[in-house]
Amino acid sequence: MTEYLNIAGNTIAYDVSGQGPLVVLAHGIGDSRHSYRFLAPALAAKGYRVANVDIRGCGDSSADWDDYSRTAIAGDLVAVARHLGGPAVIIGQSISGGAATIAAATAPDVVTGVIELAPFTRAQSLDLGGLLRVKRFRAGYTQLAKVMFGGSLESWKKYLDLAMPTKPADWDAELGRIDSKLREPGRMKVLQAMCKTSPADAGVQLANVTCPVLVIEGSADPDWADPRAEGEKIIADLPRGRGELAVIEGAGHYPHAQTPDEVLALSLPFLTKTLAHV
Repeated sequence: MTEYLNIAGNTIAYDVSGQGPLVVLAHGIGDSRHSYRFLAPALAAKGYRVANVDIRGCGDSSADWDDYSRTAIAGDLVAVARHLGGPAVIIGQSISGGAATIAAATAPDVVTGVIELAPFTRAQSLDLGGLLRVKRFRAGYTQLAKVMFGGSLESWKKYLDLAMPTKPADWDAELGRIDSKLREPGRMKVLQAMCKTSPADAGVQLANVTCPVLVIEGSADPDWADPRAEGEKIIADLPRGRGELAVIEGAGHYPHAQTPDEVLALSLPFLTKTLAHV
């Protein structure tokens, strides 16, 4: 059953399943909590209480916010965790990976660990060499530019085709759901606004994170010419010993949907460690 949390006159939608220590799931841009349709029930079955969140502007959350930064999203995730009694591990993908970093740095009493899936957590510079060398990266960059500046839904779906190299069995239905949601009033403007946000606010908070962090990258992610190198840079900017990196071969920008079994296998030991005394 969908629940709603009121924040500054707007609503954040989420659902809760399972019993046990709290895990908060947060998806990426242009998506919804349905992105975790494989991982959420698997975590609940392993003894966790799973809060699966539609980040502001997305899914069933309201679509008229004045701020779509990672800092704003982090505040929402902390509010959900507090509302549900916390503490929690936050699992955040893409923009929400950066938001999870900020949440951990600013609310250490609530966030005991962070798992970042294909995260945008550092300020990005234009990688001209990567665009020239790596076709996958160049193609993804081109489609995202058309989304950012032109609001093209067809370009977003072309990007998703690149970002999900191997499709889950329900992909046709899932793509139809995404298409329908982004045709709702205001939803494409939210996607464009999120595309234009900078991860710099998350990057400056990396040094302030005191809890363990697991970064999971997909080797075939079109958002970077070298996803492993991006993950290593995030780890390097964290305090020494706080972060670890895993790379799933062949996974794209959505490892939790494309390779949920691998993400679950990487996440469970981390959750045991970070939520053992909760």
